[in-house]
Amino acid sequence: MGVGARRRTDEGRAAAAGLLRGGRFGIGGVARPVLPDSWISFDAEIRRGHCAWFPGPRGADRIEVRLCHPDGRVREAALRTPKPPLPLVAIRCTDWVPAVRERARRVLADALARDPAPTLIDLTPLVLRLSRREQGRWAHELFETVLGAEDPVPSPWWRPARAGQWWRPARDARTMTGEQPDTVLGWLRRSGDLPTRRFATRITLGAGLFGVRELARRAGEEQDPATARVWADAALAALAADGPDDEAIDALLRGHHPMVRSGGVTALRGAGRSGEAAGFLADRSGLVRACARRLVGQDGGDPYAHCRALIEDPARVTPYAVTGFAECARRADAPLLRRLLDHPAEAVRAAAIAGLRALDTTDVDLLRPLLDDPSATVAREASLSLAEVADRLPAEWLLERIAPGRPAHTRRAAYRVLYARGGVIGLRACVELLTDADPALRRISAQRVQSLWSPDRPPALPVRDPEVGLLLDRCTGLFSEYVMGRMRSQLAIPCAPCDPAG
Repeated sequence: MGVGARRRTDEGRAAAAGLLRGGRFGIGGVARPVLPDSWISFDAEIRRGHCAWFPGPRGADRIEVRLCHPDGRVREAALRTPKPPLPLVAIRCTDWVPAVRERARRVLADALARDPAPTLIDLTPLVLRLSRREQGRWAHELFETVLGAEDPVPSPWWRPARAGQWWRPARDARTMTGEQPDTVLGWLRRSGDLPTRRFATRITLGAGLFGVRELARRAGEEQDPATARVWADAALAALAADGPDDEAIDALLRGHHPMVRSGGVTALRGAGRSGEAAGFLADRSGLVRACARRLVGQDGGDPYAHCRALIEDPARVTPYAVTGFAECARRADAPLLRRLLDHPAEAVRAAAIAGLRALDTTDVDLLRPLLDDPSATVAREASLSLAEVADRLPAEWLLERIAPGRPAHTRRAAYRVLYARGGVIGLRACVELLTDADPALRRISAQRVQSLWSPDRPPALPVRDPEVGLLLDRCTGLFSEYVMGRMRSQLAIPCAPCDPAG
């Protein structure tokens, strides 16, 4: 369970405990659950509290407590009271007792008919979560039917949004159009709750409410990847059915998510705009770059020549241009990437190192000084490449770079290469860092020392090596006596002598 989910669960439990102690919702009293997960945990906690405090806690007269009572007859009677809390009514619609379930469904249906807009907006996130239960499909289908009706339900645009309410739109979505949504479906499409947002999007597409340009605009501006993909797929389907639309394609090309932009690049060919694909060969996304290379090739162009021209022009070289060139380059092109290892932009230097690694070309003499690069990104990329040939670097030179006086990113890069060497050198580096001032290095080195132990195979260390025995003596706190004894036995190293004073 994540931190956010745990917090929502704790909110519901705290509200339930407060009511069971005789508290009341409101200012100065018990905080009322707001989030759908909080209501679900509230229901479970009330029932657990009733069972623990039978025959009944002090707050048993509260309607919220009676709606969650372990006895189905009490729950069914509570549903007959005027204006029961609708979140708990929605939960009771999934009740395992048929009489409770049917009564709750009548109450919810009446509330939906009497005041549809706030009921839909307030309860949709909760209903979506409850639909996973065995009896949860009824409310889900009811809400889907109402929202998918031909005449949209007007939204209560005049109603002020209270903090934390689930019909409050997400901040990024509210600024999409600069106007208030005029339907409940519009509010739900802008919800901060992602399942609700996706649910409303699916219903909107099923109703065919938008044209291709609006579909593409929403795909481009959507921040949620799953929702953006749904909008983009609908826009591409409309383009395929109705023919090209330049404004829609431009909206896709400006998209926030890679799969939206890649859809726009793919649509360029149908619009007779294949020549524009070369402009996306240096896109920040590998998916978009791959689509652009394919389209350039289909149009009779040479994507390799385009990518090479980008990195040969100092005014146009970018990190993504370097990465894009490496994706279609050959080993013979390694000198072009080597020339970029001293580029003033650290991102370009890092991309050049990664490109050389992709070409399976590792020049130790060129990459070795880059472990001391002032850029953490460059040092990391250099260490990833040098780790593949770690045995070709002097161990003492690497050990100097994990000394406390070195920059943190240099020490971590050098440690990565040292650990890749394995054997006694790798163990020595790990043991040296077990008491380091850098907590990240301490944690990583301890984990790597502990990974030496396996009941099925001996550690990858030389047998009967005195230095290994001394190093193991310095990390006894990481293993039990049994495990340490087994490791020493596997390595034919005698146990450390006992201290007579002890």
